Amino acid sequence: MKKTISNIVKILTPDFTHKWLKGFYKYINNIFFKIKLHKVRRNHKRALEVVRQKNKVKVVFLLIHDSVWKYEGVYRLMEKDDRFDPIIAICPYTAYSKDIMIFEINKAFNSFLEKGYKVVKTLKKNGNWLDIKRELNPDLVCFTNPHELTLKQYLISNFLNTLTCYVPYGFKNSHLYEAHFNKKTQNFVWKFFLETEIHKKLSKKYSRNNSANTLVTGYPGMDMFIEKGFQPKDIWKIKEKPLKRIIWAPHHTIPGFGATLDYSTFFDYCNIMFEIADSYRDKVQFAFKPHPILRAKLSRDDVWGKEKTDNYYNKWANLDNSILCESDYFDLFLTSDGLIHDSSSFVIEYLYSGKPELFLIGDDSVKNNFNEVGNMALNVIYLANNKNGVLKFIDDVVINGKDFLKKEREVFFNDIIKPPNNNSASQNIFNYLVNEFFE
Repeated sequence: MKKTISNIVKILTPDFTHKWLKGFYKYINNIFFKIKLHKVRRNHKRALEVVRQKNKVKVVFLLIHDSVWKYEGVYRLMEKDDRFDPIIAICPYTAYSKDIMIFEINKAFNSFLEKGYKVVKTLKKNGNWLDIKRELNPDLVCFTNPHELTLKQYLISNFLNTLTCYVPYGFKNSHLYEAHFNKKTQNFVWKFFLETEIHKKLSKKYSRNNSANTLVTGYPGMDMFIEKGFQPKDIWKIKEKPLKRIIWAPHHTIPGFGATLDYSTFFDYCNIMFEIADSYRDKVQFAFKPHPILRAKLSRDDVWGKEKTDNYYNKWANLDNSILCESDYFDLFLTSDGLIHDSSSFVIEYLYSGKPELFLIGDDSVKNNFNEVGNMALNVIYLANNKNGVLKFIDDVVINGKDFLKKEREVFFNDIIKPPNNNSASQNIFNYLVNEFFE
């Protein structure tokens, strides 16, 4: 008897108990998830039956940052169709201070109002927040961001009885599989529209719902690049001189914020790029296109502070041969000659322009941050890890036109990235919604 008890005690070590409890918790959690998922799917089925009885579908797009808007084509197609009534609701960015939140709301609202969208602020004049479910009564809610960066009432958990969809705000080519495929938004939306068949495969592997709600449509964020007839605006400062146009687009993953990705090379090049802009002032004009979150991070008192950050941004806006671009980048990309950056999503997105790009690498471990699509893309673009590499790209590739990777980029784009069905991604999404709702 004593021997038996002794053996049991040996088995029940703290490490064993921890593993057992962890496994048991995971088992119970998975049961509750499946029950919740079943309820949500049942809710979607009921909501779809209701929508199919309507002549007009109210669609609300929930937007936090104007620069991550990827529904341009979908919205415009709905706008032209009497069966849809689309509107954009600008939601608060709550990750930082109230001043930054109000700044981002007003910037996005004014930008979209100027472009002729039907748009509303969720922050009302009386200081209260818009109750979207009660005041707008949407039939379909479209999310632009899966992360919990805004108030709870504007997250997926508040719309489990409503038809919902999600389009990634950036072309997903990093190794953050949980963030890209397995958050609440991706699992519980009615439809999750994916970029490529490779993303479908990754979704099946990493999402808890086994990718049951996904559809490969292509990436709508870049549709303007492949649609015939689109005429970009020339937003560059110098138009009368034949200067080359190069974008510098630094990512927001600067040190000190516990980021799971460390793409950022901003502190390595923030002063060097001013030197380069000055030395090429008779040959090149530059566009400073920072990630929308970078300003907020730099403005923190323990980083640069607001004054230094504003001065830095304003300097790019006021140089004779540079501009500051903090909104969308369709016009910017299409009217440029090259891109220098460390942004993961831009690795793919700039391929749509057909122009050469240079990806800045802080160290070789950065390459491990990419998924299958991302690593394929890195093989067809230019890479650099120092100032000399930047200068070589500007001189050889952009100014002298020796773009020896051009053909390889075209093959990769047509074989992997190009949307299916000989349509734009937006048209694929719109056709699916029309078929589900009306046909």
